[in-house]
Amino acid sequence: MTEHFFDFSSNRQKANDRTIISLFDEITRVDNFTTNAAGLFLDYSKQNISQSELSALINWAGSSQLFDKIAAQFSGDKINNTEQRAVLHTLLRAPNDIKKAVLPEGANEIIATEQQMEKIVNDVCSGKLTSSTQEKFTDVLAIGIGGSFYGIKVGLTALQPYHSTGLNVHFLANVDGGAVQEKLNKLSAKTTLVVVISKTFSTQETLLNALAVKHWMLAALPAHCIAQQWFAISTNIEQVTSFGIAREHVLPIWDWVGGRFSLWSAVGLPLAFAIGYENFVKLKQGAFEMDQHFKSAKFKDNMPVIMALLGMWNRNGLNYSSLAILPYEHALRALPGYLQQTDMESNGKSVSIDGKKLDWLTAPVVFGQEGTNGQHAFMQLMHQSVDVIPTDFIVSLKGSSKYSEHHKVLVANCFAQSEALMQGKTLQQVKDEMSTQGASDEEIKRLAVHKTMKGNTPSNTIVLESLNPHSLGALLALYEHKIFVQGVLWQLNSFDQWGVELGKQLGDQVLAVMAGQEGNNLSYSSQMLIKRFLNA
Repeated sequence: MTEHFFDFSSNRQKANDRTIISLFDEITRVDNFTTNAAGLFLDYSKQNISQSELSALINWAGSSQLFDKIAAQFSGDKINNTEQRAVLHTLLRAPNDIKKAVLPEGANEIIATEQQMEKIVNDVCSGKLTSSTQEKFTDVLAIGIGGSFYGIKVGLTALQPYHSTGLNVHFLANVDGGAVQEKLNKLSAKTTLVVVISKTFSTQETLLNALAVKHWMLAALPAHCIAQQWFAISTNIEQVTSFGIAREHVLPIWDWVGGRFSLWSAVGLPLAFAIGYENFVKLKQGAFEMDQHFKSAKFKDNMPVIMALLGMWNRNGLNYSSLAILPYEHALRALPGYLQQTDMESNGKSVSIDGKKLDWLTAPVVFGQEGTNGQHAFMQLMHQSVDVIPTDFIVSLKGSSKYSEHHKVLVANCFAQSEALMQGKTLQQVKDEMSTQGASDEEIKRLAVHKTMKGNTPSNTIVLESLNPHSLGALLALYEHKIFVQGVLWQLNSFDQWGVELGKQLGDQVLAVMAGQEGNNLSYSSQMLIKRFLNA
């Protein structure tokens, strides 16, 4: 490789031989291993890393020209080298003067698009813009997949208390007739506004779903309903207008906005329909504040940089293959799925940015679920299997409901689980506990070993004051930047996704075989499965 990679192995045995709890012998550990940014608080004191080890990682990040590469991203350099594109989704949440400074020739279009979004949202919510039957819209159906879906899904579920416009927003992503039927059964064609999200307007799943919805609507309304009730977020104006959507109902998305980072663009229109444009602006403001922190904070205090380095320490130093995202907040239940895409699609690679085979592991397997549900599912494995799974706990100090006792119990479980994963329970502790409880020697001998917990599982705890548009924006930007830093230090391109393309190509081949064409390049297994489907 062209750049030096950190020697994680040199400290591996030392870390494996110690307990995380022993690191708390340093009385300043909690003070030194916590930080604040954009209204978020991060406690990373339960990580299996010492101050000297973390300092060595921070020094390495500095020597790897990370600061210059952060600046290159924000300034619009084409850091997505395989597709020759800039990566400027952060510009969409920046003030107008920054837009004009970074992208002089494109800033006015961005600003005009934001103004168009605001007008559309306000006109629909006020009833100024009505359906083809002159009725006020009651529902919005967004059609998209992947990056054109996950960010909006997270926003819609996380910000449910901020759904203030009276519009019910639905999403159609999966290419499954059952999903289409389920959604359409809830809607009236006369009062449904449709938003199709596809940069190229050629995504197979999105177009198939859009055609199904179009046929459903045309069965109930005259042809001009498509021009009046449909909007599109796309660059392919010709295809969009051929579909029947009015040119003035098309909002742009630029090639420097990757799908999984597109929430901040016009792709966020369905979310703005639900929470109102003012709250959508607050979402972007929270992200912008995290951007500013990321750009300017010293690495030792930089929340995304610290999280990135800790993640690499666990992945490359301690060889932990997974990362659990556990939001103790029902409203954040969609966040683990969103981060699965954002993390693994960005950094799930084995080739460097200059085309060479990497000599180290990259993205972990990301999974998760809302707490406390996970405690009654996979957390059994986390406590008692041999696998160590680093964890990000996410929790709000203030709940969003009137049930304060429920929130107190929820928060207590969050804090307890991070402690339990760290401390574990030794065989001797179990024996002493059972003895104190009056268990017989025979029962202790029979059960004690089954009650031991390995402990020593590292975790972060991210604390929000409350879950609102601003804090959600900061949280999403935090993970975006963390993933970017890891991509830089792993020396790969975090912004392409060629692995997604192969499945699409083979999907087209399978459809061709189903239509009667030859499929000799498909395995006998796939050919047999196709025949079983066709003969069903």
